[in-house]
Amino acid sequence: MAKQRMPKKKCCVDKPRCGRCPLRALAEGTLPPGYTVKKRRLVKVGKADKVLGRAA
Repeated sequence: MAKQRMPKKKCCVDKPRCGRCPLRALAEGTLPPGYTVKKRRLVKVGKADKVLGRAA
C-alpha cells in the first residue's frame, strides 16, 4: 500500500473536492493523528486558536 500524502494546509473550495482537500480527509476519516480542520485550514489539535489568530 502506498504512503498517503498529507492534506493541503488550506481548502481551495473547488467543486468537486480535490484529492488532498482537508475537508475531504476529515469526512473520510483519513486525517493524520493530531490534526483537525478549523475554518477550512488544517491545524494541529492543540494549536488551533493560535494558528487562526485568536487570543487563547
